[in-house]
Amino acid sequence: MARSRTCTRELRCALLVAQFAVLQSGAAAAGPVLTPELGHPASAELVARWNLSIYPDGRGLPAGHGTAAQGRPIYQARCAKCHGTDGEGGSGGALAGRGPLTDPDPDQTVGNYWPYATTLFDFIRRAMPMDAPATLSDDEVFAVSAFVLYLNRIVGLDDRLDADSLPRIRMPNRDGFIGIDAELPASPASLPGR
Repeated sequence: MARSRTCTRELRCALLVAQFAVLQSGAAAAGPVLTPELGHPASAELVARWNLSIYPDGRGLPAGHGTAAQGRPIYQARCAKCHGTDGEGGSGGALAGRGPLTDPDPDQTVGNYWPYATTLFDFIRRAMPMDAPATLSDDEVFAVSAFVLYLNRIVGLDDRLDADSLPRIRMPNRDGFIGIDAELPASPASLPGR
């Protein structure tokens, strides 16, 4: 009985393979597969423009700098309409606050939830302001990031943020996450036997 089931499974597999082969030969005879022909290949310039990833250790941060004092007027003009004058919330949610995450419905703000200040920079640079994403200059992004961190009592009003200082900020909830990133692969030159 077991041998009969095995033979039946093998026969079904063989039939599926045969059907696939017939379909493939029919497709080849019909000519090339048509594609929707949407878009065009990305140029090196386009890829470079959109390659904006910022890592927790600061890799990818651009040149530039800003302080919370410089960021305040930019925030008021470009961010307050969605996040409130002092980051207290609005249609875009609260940015400031250090309430406990153990409440049944906690506010996850920059001050009590985000593990890395570099993530704040990355998000602002890519997605903010919501009505005109990616329109802030790098200096403006550093300044707005500084202001949001200032609202959360993480940096001072005149503390200068740049590619060196931003990754060194220790966020209050840094240890509230379990890292899942693997170590970066070794460069070929550093591999044993090279």
